[in-house]
Amino acid sequence: MPLQSTLSGRGSSKAEDTQSDGKSFEQLRSECLQKGVLFEDPDFPATDSSLFFSQSVPVNIEWKRPKELCENPKFIVGDVNRTDICQGQLGDCWLLAAIASLTLKKDTLARVIPHDQDFDRRYAGIFHFQFWQHNKWLDIVVDDRLPSVRNELIMLHSASNNEFWSALLEKAYAKLHGSYESLKGGSTMEAMEDFTGGVGEIYETNNAPDNLFSIMKKALDRGSMMGCSIDISSSAESEAKTSTGLVKGHAYSITGLEQVNYRGRPVQLIRVRNPWGQVEWNGPWSDDSREWSYVDSAEKNRILQNSMDDGEFWMEFEDFKRNYNKVEICNMTPDSLTDNTKRHWEVNVFEGNWIRGATAGGCRNFIDTFWTNPQFKLQLEDADDDDDMCSVVIALMQKNRRKLRKEGLDLETIGFAVYEAPDEVDQVGKDFFRYNGSKARSRTYINMREVSERFTMPPGKYLLVPTTFKPHHEADFLIRIFSEKQAKALEMGTTIDADLPDPAPPSEPEEESDEEKGLRRLFEQLAGPDRAISARELQQMLNGVLSRRREVKFDGLTLGTCHSIINLMDVDNSGKIEFQEFKVFWEKMKKWIMLFLSFDTDRSGKMSSYELRSALKAAGMQLNNQLLQLVCLRFADDNYDIDFDDYLTCIVRLENMFRVFQAMEQSRRGSVNMNIMQFLLLSMNV
Repeated sequence: MPLQSTLSGRGSSKAEDTQSDGKSFEQLRSECLQKGVLFEDPDFPATDSSLFFSQSVPVNIEWKRPKELCENPKFIVGDVNRTDICQGQLGDCWLLAAIASLTLKKDTLARVIPHDQDFDRRYAGIFHFQFWQHNKWLDIVVDDRLPSVRNELIMLHSASNNEFWSALLEKAYAKLHGSYESLKGGSTMEAMEDFTGGVGEIYETNNAPDNLFSIMKKALDRGSMMGCSIDISSSAESEAKTSTGLVKGHAYSITGLEQVNYRGRPVQLIRVRNPWGQVEWNGPWSDDSREWSYVDSAEKNRILQNSMDDGEFWMEFEDFKRNYNKVEICNMTPDSLTDNTKRHWEVNVFEGNWIRGATAGGCRNFIDTFWTNPQFKLQLEDADDDDDMCSVVIALMQKNRRKLRKEGLDLETIGFAVYEAPDEVDQVGKDFFRYNGSKARSRTYINMREVSERFTMPPGKYLLVPTTFKPHHEADFLIRIFSEKQAKALEMGTTIDADLPDPAPPSEPEEESDEEKGLRRLFEQLAGPDRAISARELQQMLNGVLSRRREVKFDGLTLGTCHSIINLMDVDNSGKIEFQEFKVFWEKMKKWIMLFLSFDTDRSGKMSSYELRSALKAAGMQLNNQLLQLVCLRFADDNYDIDFDDYLTCIVRLENMFRVFQAMEQSRRGSVNMNIMQFLLLSMNV
């Protein structure tokens, strides 16, 4: 079953150990110290495969430990700061920018880089870092063998030759994703999420919503991390200083938002911090500007707090939007926040997958399969404190795509849509989407790891449908739903049930229809003295009868299908069925044939595997997404079609299993107890 969790308060977020032998960092370090050896990581060895997966290593690389590269290596020299980060020969500047932002958030930094490690007394050649991945924190262990050429580190390194925290952090992040090459190309927000467990939002200031100030103020109140930057048109502009004291192509952090009364009118202000600790905005509302003279002195002192040339400055929000191009917000989950945070987001989390032939339905352009995508119901009950609407951030993330690059897979193009949810429906069908438009959706389908959008919607029930752009594209995904007030959320299509009424008793011989009399003659020709037929005789009979029905196109029923029919209808466990049992089956068969034909819309003799859910439901059986995926993998062909024989095998086996389960189920609570003999008998007879 897909995972669901709700984070409505500060919960436990202990990192999971990830080493293949199950040992923790402390255990591994203690073992190495006891044996007097330096750790060598078998899960991420010092070999070319840890560097590249698509090319050979271009130069002669040696893996060396810090003590082989300098005399007095240190994990951290002084304090961690952005000058400790120098890019190497890997295209991962996005990761460097995120690390630079991380150095400004000391509590978060201490989570990612545990300070229980150094090159002194307890040095054993082993280090560890913690990253967030798919709703859990992971503890990543690495040895300290680093790729070098002529005794110089070739990847991320510190400006200080004897400081190694940043190089080891990059190695741990490369291990998390399978190799150093897997880190090529990305967005700063992706790494920020992995460092915090947050959900990212990106706004272009020239196309931002009218309430951007309110959005940012609420985010700051809830402990969100925020940054901003000024675009550059060429590399020559990178970190170029403007006449107003701002720096292009440079990552700033946003630390405050206020509204003040200025000359009788309200003015919105924003506080921005340059991580250099110097070089500030010199325009209106800067530290010594005359605008502050017209603000109440108590208000001024509260807001300015003895401002000095420390890299932090205020500016009017409209000036901010004119000068800065991009705002990035990383909204934190409750377990990422410090206890003194004023308020926090409520978060619902789901994990799921798109499986071709079953739940990979593609976007709304593909109406015949769109409805088969996973569906989630969201109930917004309480409006925001300052509004009669509900603020929601929905984030859809595809999982493990960097790690899958070495298998030739990359990011899928993903998006989502939100609809008003109908009442009391477990899975919404095709017709609903044919006649109802979405109430909200992701702005675009894009091949990014995560797509996130903020919505303001009235209280009510909503249906969230995450999809890949095209059908049949497989991926695992994670959905996070952030709301100001606690919201109920659940996955739809999770019901497993069967409504299988006992069949009507077969007609007496003297009341048989002409069809039944014809079947009796054929049956008696095949049956022996015991007046019953075996699976092989049933195969001969059904293939003969069905071959005369022009509307059913198939190559004949297999012996396996007929064995399943015998097991379903054989009341006395003789291994054969009598004609009265066959007549009951034939009535079922006619219903199943009509269902098959109704879903074989092109009369090809095959049914789309995506329609199997509807066909089974019409037959009285309801499966959840996980079972449907298994069934489709078992019975569908390469074109996601199911022929009549496989359809019949599937439906007969399912009815057989449901009936056996219902016979064994005594508590009526959806569970049975069985011993090994009962389990084996059940398995063999299906």
